[in-house]
Amino acid sequence: MGFVHLHTHSEYSLLDGANRIPELVQYVKGLGMDSLAVTDHGNLHAAWTFYNEARRQGIRPILGFEAYLAFGPRTSTVKPSWAPAQYSHLVLLASNKVGYQNLIKLSSIGYVEGFYRRPRIDREVLARHAEGLVCLAACLSGEVALWLRQGRYDKARESAEWFAATFGKDRFYLEIQDHGIPEEALVTKGMLELGKDLGIGVVATNDAHYLRRDDAEAHDVLLAIGTGADLDDPKRFRFTGSESYVKSEAEMRQLFSDHPETLALTQSVANLCEFDFEKRYYLPQFPRPEAYSSDEDLLRDLAAGGVLARYGDPLPPAVTDRLEYELGVINTAGYAGYFLIVSDFIAAARARGIPVGPGRGSAAGSIVAYALGITNVCPLEFDLLFERFLNPERVSMPDIDVDFCFERRGEVIEYVRERYGRDSVGQIITFGTMKSRAAVKDVARVLKVAPSEADKLTKLIPSGPGVSMTIPESLAKVDELRTTVRENETYRRVFRYAERIEGLARHASVHAAGVVIAPGPLSDYVPVCTAPTRGSGASTDGTDAMICQYDMVALEKVGMLKMDILGLKTLTVIHDAVTMIRERSGTAIDIDALPFDDPGVYDLLRRGRTAGVFQFESALATDTLRAMKCDRFDDLVATNALLRPGPLDAGMHTVFIRRKLGLEPVTYAHPLLEDVLKSTYGVITYQEQVMRIANVLAGFSLAEADVLRKAVGKKDAALIRSELGTFIVRAVAQGHPRPMIEEIAGQIETFGRYGFNKSHSVAYSVLSYQTAWLKTHHPAEFMAALLSSEIGSTDKVVQYINEARELGIEVLPPDVHESGFKFTVVGDRRIRFGLGAVRNVGAGAIESIISARRDGPFTSLADFVNRLDTRLCNKRVLESLVAAGGCDAFGPHRAQLVAMLDQALGEAQLLQQEIEAGQGSLFGEAAASEPVPSAVTDVDPWTEAERLAREKEILGFFISGHPLERFRPLVELFGTRTTATLAEWSEHQVAIAAVITAVKRQTSKKTGKEYARVVLEDFHGTSESIVFPDTWSKMNQLIRVDEAMLLTGGYSARDRGEDQAPFIVEGARPLAELEAAGLLGIAIRWASSEAPPAEAVRGAARVCAAHPGPAPLYIDWNDGNGTSARLRSRRLRVEPVEDTVRALRELFGHDAVSFIRAG
Repeated sequence: MGFVHLHTHSEYSLLDGANRIPELVQYVKGLGMDSLAVTDHGNLHAAWTFYNEARRQGIRPILGFEAYLAFGPRTSTVKPSWAPAQYSHLVLLASNKVGYQNLIKLSSIGYVEGFYRRPRIDREVLARHAEGLVCLAACLSGEVALWLRQGRYDKARESAEWFAATFGKDRFYLEIQDHGIPEEALVTKGMLELGKDLGIGVVATNDAHYLRRDDAEAHDVLLAIGTGADLDDPKRFRFTGSESYVKSEAEMRQLFSDHPETLALTQSVANLCEFDFEKRYYLPQFPRPEAYSSDEDLLRDLAAGGVLARYGDPLPPAVTDRLEYELGVINTAGYAGYFLIVSDFIAAARARGIPVGPGRGSAAGSIVAYALGITNVCPLEFDLLFERFLNPERVSMPDIDVDFCFERRGEVIEYVRERYGRDSVGQIITFGTMKSRAAVKDVARVLKVAPSEADKLTKLIPSGPGVSMTIPESLAKVDELRTTVRENETYRRVFRYAERIEGLARHASVHAAGVVIAPGPLSDYVPVCTAPTRGSGASTDGTDAMICQYDMVALEKVGMLKMDILGLKTLTVIHDAVTMIRERSGTAIDIDALPFDDPGVYDLLRRGRTAGVFQFESALATDTLRAMKCDRFDDLVATNALLRPGPLDAGMHTVFIRRKLGLEPVTYAHPLLEDVLKSTYGVITYQEQVMRIANVLAGFSLAEADVLRKAVGKKDAALIRSELGTFIVRAVAQGHPRPMIEEIAGQIETFGRYGFNKSHSVAYSVLSYQTAWLKTHHPAEFMAALLSSEIGSTDKVVQYINEARELGIEVLPPDVHESGFKFTVVGDRRIRFGLGAVRNVGAGAIESIISARRDGPFTSLADFVNRLDTRLCNKRVLESLVAAGGCDAFGPHRAQLVAMLDQALGEAQLLQQEIEAGQGSLFGEAAASEPVPSAVTDVDPWTEAERLAREKEILGFFISGHPLERFRPLVELFGTRTTATLAEWSEHQVAIAAVITAVKRQTSKKTGKEYARVVLEDFHGTSESIVFPDTWSKMNQLIRVDEAMLLTGGYSARDRGEDQAPFIVEGARPLAELEAAGLLGIAIRWASSEAPPAEAVRGAARVCAAHPGPAPLYIDWNDGNGTSARLRSRRLRVEPVEDTVRALRELFGHDAVSFIRAG
């Protein structure tokens, strides 16, 4: 009989196992073995993937895991005094369906009940779930082996007898291994003796953590990464030798030549294990009313009522036909319950006032989903196809993803938990893998390569949107990388190891949106684990959420109902804006009833005011809407579909724009295609268009057309040829000319592969339109809601404050009299800063402030402090409020308010203590609460620089002013970049005018020279730049914190294509110096052959005399007939400030006076 590996670890023994499942199975098959067990540490993450791959390659998959068995109760964190260790190892294998059920139960219990450093089980649960399992005694860390290593044969025998009694002598096997570890010989001798004494079989295994012997070094690197240690650290965890690989039968026979029966027995064990996943779906039962005998009846009733509400009575024939067709497909497939479940939690969300998105993905193509309120987009109006969502000829589980308010998504998940049972609902695990750059960085760290060098190496590996290159591909295609690595032995080691570990699972986390609902406890169907749930998915009772050990793909394959419950900030923004509008004006806006033909909305988008507009904030999206002169809803839908890597690379967006503008003709290969492609000017943009083309030209049913659509999208050449071949044959049979049809087939193959789901594009364009509409008609409320959604993101808040100001909206500092937690509108063009964005001021303190002011306005600092709960509003909170400007109404200046805080706080605390002790005034609390005015402390006000610096510290940015404000003309005229665009690579030199907010001096490990990383801030946000040693040596006295400077420089060629290319400073000059040098001038434009009126000239002279300064004065003259000149005054120089320009504009007109670069 042959040998079978029964103790094997995959990459899902995270940062311990290095076997990739496909390679592992292929390798074992190549060794001539017919079976394989995967036994990862404590988990079953790999079970489905391994099962599927093994079946595909003709290998018998044996599912199992290496359990951690506690010596005491699994719930105890204390090691029993008699125990040889905290826990032991035990290999468990599923021999049948019952065994698989017990396997998932035990793995789940280890996490849910026994987790302490490791997921532990104990003898009690092991005995309860032993049926159908085969048990092996495991490695040197197994319980039997641990006793043998201590010379306690009696204890080892006792353990072996218990396992044999629990599993049966034909289901428990002692295990021997030989990796060259001295203690293994002792354990092997004891195991063989025990087997003989007790009549228990002994199997030989190899604890395989990597594939081949020469993978040992790379595996050792992986262990170092996993433990956070250096590779050369003598104290770190490591394996002995290089024997923990997948050995051949011949190698194993050589190791255990004296005991060949231990190898033959592995085949016997494998033959015991036969398990297959069932091909079925496990749908929870929807709790329907007793009046309905089936889910199908209830769905039909709800859908019928829904379409009447949507379309009115009588129903249009097209609606009736579509509804009957869809219900037939859904009910025949057995998915009525699925639709009921989704519509139920969406209805529950709406009933609780939780915003729900208009739709997401292909579900928007279903009229049943529209009728039930799952989506809010009419599929008939936009020609959205049901078959794109649910194909009746290739039925698979539908996939309805739903967007909810970002802040309240957790309430929806909690509702689902309560509705179906907390132990029946779980979230989904996901695995982060070692991408090429991450692998290089991790390996470089354990080899002690300097971070700066590792950073340079990783940046030579191409990466970006739509770009994913492996390490071998990078070395083959990037000359500089190849040369750099070849010339350095350490770098060669880094890349040798990184290539071996690239793509391995590195860590587990929780999927951002995925939720699974089971018909009963999840651990009856799939293995689960727990992870502390933070944020939107947290349980209200503080318990950990259940996490499925299988990833999204595996869950779907084993038949579980999964769905995405997503949190979308845009829905929160829309809801908050609509609420503010109603509260301020009394106008209740039905945001879902807006017509899509508002010219003001399209004017806003054409002008490029897209900040905060959903899906269209990027520079590319803004430029595209401008270029196409966006003027209708279809433009938004098409742009949403076209601005993706494939269509952009193919230049489809350019063709669309040119055809829309009439710069190239719109052509259709066949007249029947005009109806299909008219909205996109003949460009195949949507997947639904591919389906319609097959339908109208070749007579494909829409279900058949969906198969063609999938084939084209998969980019499988053989599949595409087959499906397009069928399309050509059937279209020609319809009477169409073959050359024309072959041309259309070519277009389908070229453009169809990039086609986007129109259902999703329409649904998301609805949100784009709604945000643009709010920004057009209610800009203050919209911007306040937008700013509130980004509390915590300094750069975004700065960007949106800048956008608000450009819209003519004033963003005011926080004020304890007006501010709420979020940003609020306090006038038609005024927004008050939210207290939630003030550092050190928590939700409890904010609630205390809001509660206190309900009793009337605060009259002084002492009154304010006296009325607060000083346990929540301590000195740190109050100092932050003062520094942020929140208490400006109480005093002449902030420095004085800070000086008064101690006395005010002391008196308030004393008074509150007296009231709590029952020692208030005889005349009651009203008298007792009268504050004693704080003594006014005579202190100097903070300088503007100090005031702004404190604002920056507390808010993350400047609010009452900006250090750059006095230099704004210089900033706009001399800067070619802002912090928002500084990370965009350019081959040309660029300049940025900004304030230096931090200088981080660093020393190059390579040269020992000092260089600097400099943090810049302008009106748009912050960014970091680097000053290399040679430049830094000349400028380190010039580049100082709080200095406003013009920095010039460029980018390294190796950073071309980077998302965030570092800006390298090559020159610096203070803005004050530029101003003093007269490099900023003022120009007066005069367009007339006549001289300016004498009064205007005299007025200009008076203005110049009143505002003397370094700026030269120019006259830009044009006689209106083509003659022009720029004349510079020889004697007049003025101060280059807004007051000067404003005064001159009053004389010559607003557009006639401006700042210019002098010279």
